[in-house]
Amino acid sequence: MVQKNIAVVTGASSGIGAATARRLVAEGFHVVAAARRTDRLEAFVKEVGEASATAVACDVTSAESVTALAEAVTALGGPVTLLVNNAGGARGVEPVAEGSVENWQWMYDVNVLGTLRVTKALLPALEASGAGTVVTVGSTAAFVVYEGGGGYTAAKHAQNALVGTLRLELAGKPVRVVEIDPGMVRTDEFALNRLGDQDKADAVYAGVREPLVADDIADCIAWTATRPQHVNVDRLVVRPIAQAAQHKVVREK
Repeated sequence: MVQKNIAVVTGASSGIGAATARRLVAEGFHVVAAARRTDRLEAFVKEVGEASATAVACDVTSAESVTALAEAVTALGGPVTLLVNNAGGARGVEPVAEGSVENWQWMYDVNVLGTLRVTKALLPALEASGAGTVVTVGSTAAFVVYEGGGGYTAAKHAQNALVGTLRLELAGKPVRVVEIDPGMVRTDEFALNRLGDQDKADAVYAGVREPLVADDIADCIAWTATRPQHVNVDRLVVRPIAQAAQHKVVREK
């Protein structure tokens, strides 16, 4: 039986998820690292030790996979006090008039329904712990629309609505609901997966002095999750200093 408090992190094989899993181990949690790419998860567990982490294969778009995740977490036997809904992503930058229904469906399924599936599956354990926290990684795209971003902003707006509703519905119960909304974060995969081309992905950050990195967001997640239990950080919007707004980014020549 795991003696430490258990933290579950989805999308833990890369980027913000991987950085968060590593940071939460340092904070004293036993981290259940969940993602599709088990080779990366197993390497992480080998690095930090089985006493500090457990790897679980999980596809948040699959109800069966999420059920198996919840069962694996329960089998560890320790108190489940933290869920980090980090799995998400974007595909494509086409205008609405040319929108790919397949891409839009994928973004909604991962960002919104994935958050729903995992949260539903783990809420009983989080509430039973008496001191649960749900942290969902959203985006500043949840508040502002922009050309070429219809599918992604629609999904992130919906995810934001889900989180806000959840907070209202859990009022009076021992579970905090936190939303972290990053602006421009440079990771190895987000822009590349969205654009499908390394040169185009690099151009997103061209000239931007010190965009945020995954460790910056992991730091925010860890901070909100380790406040005294009566403190709920409803929403934390975080951008690099070079980005004043979604449409205002300073680029050095």
